[in-house]
Amino acid sequence: MSRVYNFSAGPSMLPEAVLKRAASEMLDYNGSGQSVMEMSHRSKVFEEIINGCESLLREILNIPDNYKVLFLQGGASSQFAMIPMNLMKKHHKADFVITGQWAKKAYSEAQKYGECNVVASSADKTFSYIPKLDSSTFSKDADYFYICMNNTIYGTHYSELPDTGDIPLVADISSCILSEPVDVSKFGLLFAGAQKNMGPAGLTVVIVREDLIQGVDEKVPTMFDYAIHAKNDSMYNTPPCYAIYICKLVLEWIKNDIGGIDKMYALNQKKAKLLYDFLDQSKLFKGTVEPDSRSLMNVPFVTGDEDLDKKFIKESVEAGFVNLKGHRTVGGMRASIYNAMPIEGVEKLIEFMKKFEAENQ
Repeated sequence: MSRVYNFSAGPSMLPEAVLKRAASEMLDYNGSGQSVMEMSHRSKVFEEIINGCESLLREILNIPDNYKVLFLQGGASSQFAMIPMNLMKKHHKADFVITGQWAKKAYSEAQKYGECNVVASSADKTFSYIPKLDSSTFSKDADYFYICMNNTIYGTHYSELPDTGDIPLVADISSCILSEPVDVSKFGLLFAGAQKNMGPAGLTVVIVREDLIQGVDEKVPTMFDYAIHAKNDSMYNTPPCYAIYICKLVLEWIKNDIGGIDKMYALNQKKAKLLYDFLDQSKLFKGTVEPDSRSLMNVPFVTGDEDLDKKFIKESVEAGFVNLKGHRTVGGMRASIYNAMPIEGVEKLIEFMKKFEAENQ
C-alpha cells in the first residue's frame, strides 16, 4: 500500500525520514539492545536522548539561557490551567485575545483562577481574521497577556505580535512551532502540543522565562507546578519518553535534512503561496481567511455549496488525499500543510482541485 497525502490538523504526518529512522531503531536503539519504548527514563541512554532533544530545540529556536524548556504531558489543553495556576500570582488578572476555540477554552479555564479581560475578539466573523488591538484596552496590572499565535481550526496567524510592554506575553504555538523563526525573548511563556509539527501526541513542550517560575508554590498541585518540573529537568515523573525521542529525530531532520529553521520557513512560505494563489484565482474554491491573517500551516477553503464540499471530500479520499474535511464550525475543507508535508503533496492537491473544478462547473 502506498502512503497517502495526510492533511490532518493533528495528529499530523511525520517526515518519512523520521519514520524510517524510528523503524530501524525500534528493536535496538543505538546498540543498547532495547527499544526506546521499553528503556528506563532514568537510564544514561535515555538521559542522552532527552538532553539531546532539549539542546537541539534550543539551537533551532535560539532559546535564550534564561528560559527553561519543559517536556510535559497532558496535552496543550492542560496548559490552559497550568498557566494561570503558575503565573496569576501578583494581581490575579490576565488579558486575552479571542481568535478561536482554543483561545476561548484558555480564557474559560483561566477565569477559575482570576480576573480575565477580553481585549479583542474575531468571533463576529467566525474567527476569519486577527483583530487589530488597541493598547488602551490592555490591563496595566495583568500578570500576563495571552494569545493563540496560529489558529488551527480557522487558519489565522499573527503577522505582528502585541506590544505588551512589561506584561509577559504568553502564546499557544501548537500549530506553528518549528515552522518559522520566533524571537523567544519577546515572550514570557510559549507552549505547544507536539502532534502537529514536532512528533506524536503525548508530549507538550513549554518554554518559560525563569523569573516567572521562581520558587515552588505550595498552593499549586505538585504535578502542575512549573518550578517542580524545571528543578527536576522534566524528570519529576516518567516523561513521555518515546514522543521525546521522535521529537529529537524531527529536530535532527530540520537541522540536517532541511538546513535549519530559516530554510524550513522558506519552504513553508512556498507551499502556502502555491495553495493560496490557486484559491485566489479559482472560480469554484474560496479561502475563508482574510489575506493579512492567513496561516502558513492551516488553509481552510469552501466551494459555497455543502453538497459539493461533501463530494470533494469523498473524491479526495479516493484519490489519496485524506483528512481534508474542515472543522464543523467552519465547514468546507481544510488543508493542514505542516513541516512534514512535502511540496509535491501541495502540488498534487492543487492538480486534483483543478480537475474537480473543471468537472463540476
